[in-house]
Amino acid sequence: MVHRNIQIGLETVINDVNPSSVPNGTAEQRKGNVTYGIDDAPPWYLCIFLALQHYLTMIGAIVAIPFILCPALCMTETDPDRSNVISTMIFVTGLITWLQSTFGCRLPIVQGGTISFLVPTLAILNLPAWKCPAPEELAALTPDERRMVWTSRMCELSGAIAVSALFQVIGGYFGIIGSLLRFVTPLTIAPTVALVGLTLFDHAAEAASQQWGIAAGTFTLLTIFSQCMGEVKVPTMVWRRGVGCTVVWFPLFKLFPVLLTIAIMWAVCGVLTVTDVLQAGHPARTDLKLNVIEDALWFRVPYPGQWGVPTVSVAGVLGMLAGVLACTVESISYYPTTARMCAAPPPPLHAINRGLGTEGLGTMLAGLWGSGNGTNTFGENVGAIGVTKVGSRRVIQWAAALMVLQGVVGKLGAVFIIIPQPIVGGLFCVMFGMISAFGLSALQYVSLTSSRNLYIIGFSLFFPLVLSRWVAAHGGLLHTGVEALDAVLQVLLSTSILVGGIVGCLMDNLIPGTAEERGLTAWAQEMSLEAVGASELGDTYDFPVGMTLIRRWKWTQYLPFMPTYQAGKFTALFHRQKDS
Repeated sequence: MVHRNIQIGLETVINDVNPSSVPNGTAEQRKGNVTYGIDDAPPWYLCIFLALQHYLTMIGAIVAIPFILCPALCMTETDPDRSNVISTMIFVTGLITWLQSTFGCRLPIVQGGTISFLVPTLAILNLPAWKCPAPEELAALTPDERRMVWTSRMCELSGAIAVSALFQVIGGYFGIIGSLLRFVTPLTIAPTVALVGLTLFDHAAEAASQQWGIAAGTFTLLTIFSQCMGEVKVPTMVWRRGVGCTVVWFPLFKLFPVLLTIAIMWAVCGVLTVTDVLQAGHPARTDLKLNVIEDALWFRVPYPGQWGVPTVSVAGVLGMLAGVLACTVESISYYPTTARMCAAPPPPLHAINRGLGTEGLGTMLAGLWGSGNGTNTFGENVGAIGVTKVGSRRVIQWAAALMVLQGVVGKLGAVFIIIPQPIVGGLFCVMFGMISAFGLSALQYVSLTSSRNLYIIGFSLFFPLVLSRWVAAHGGLLHTGVEALDAVLQVLLSTSILVGGIVGCLMDNLIPGTAEERGLTAWAQEMSLEAVGASELGDTYDFPVGMTLIRRWKWTQYLPFMPTYQAGKFTALFHRQKDS
């Protein structure tokens, strides 16, 4: 499901509005593209179903993360705390989604756990200090001792995530990242995001290889439902006031291809389990982890520090910074796309600054809550807007409420843990591939006939894979004489997304090339940063409360995250002092 819908959404938008002829579009043109615009409020009963759709769209990506994270933390497959980790992720996702859509960038985007943080996470957990004990040693430990093993690692991740997120918080709210946007080009975005998916292929192979038949059935059905049957509609009985029962044609396969695939393949695994075609203990059996649901609590409210006090190390913080940078670059590319999809004006600089700062705040909270992951904009939910033509901010706020509710109902989180591993492997094959494809889609802005660009693309994609694989296999060869520095270098050099992003950014900004060749002309149409001021944008990006006072205060014009911010006014103060 990850980033599958983004392609459909982008194709829909491109067909409706030609950005080369109408870069930002008039309000009437934008409104004509959607059923509900960003400031529209559908009826509450419709909001519930539309919000449920967004919740179901993001849940697949959320539950995929613990299938990689928990084994790396040395958690057993039947550990009931796995469901608590999922519940924590969903709970924090709801909180930050509401905060982002209401006071952050105010775009209808979902913020939640991201694959981007798994790459540096795995690099940190591969350090000698955090590698898991041998399976026989782990099995010999008592339950309390096993819990101590994984919670100590979770505390290390929590501290690293929370501290590294300060970069995004400070860089966003103080406008530092916004001032550097001219250096974040398509040739920076492409390798950074593409390497997120490419780096994780080992985990897809490991999960899928446990039963290739089930895995192949999973990605085959997902392909058929999402790519071949998207326009097939199913007759559905509904009740309408004044009309009674009536039949409507519902686009089932377009909206829920992942859920349908999981349900069908789960049923197949159930049949194979009941008929004993699968031997006892086989990873594809549906009765393998039933105790997880039995042991999970009905209600449990996640809280900060629930696994222990977060710990901080230099290697962990610098390594996790790679995930923060990748998420920052990815979100920058989502904001203008989302605005265009939901009939909103291009996001002004203050909205981008505030959105990135709020995303960093969400990552801090996710770390402190002990989710083992950060937060980022969900591309699949952005794509869902393009597919459904519903870009209302109110719908996302309702979806956030559903996420918070699900986060405190423990047994619901436990249900996702018992999905057979080969099914998850089949989903990974599609999911990680689509993440890479979304990163490569940024190349649509650049000239692919340019040997300069091809050189940068090839080297920034291939070299990080070579370097990270070598460092992971020969990390012990890094000897600087300072143990802490050795650990930092091993994490940084084995984090391919950081290496790829830095290489792509440096080469694109240092190697000579024209603006058209580098894609800057087309990219500038997406990032209309000059659009500022309430008089131009109405109240789309204004705060929902307090704007009367904010407009009355002159000092808010100097703050990069305020709706009345005027770019360059703060630095002008220093020029005046120097001139005087």
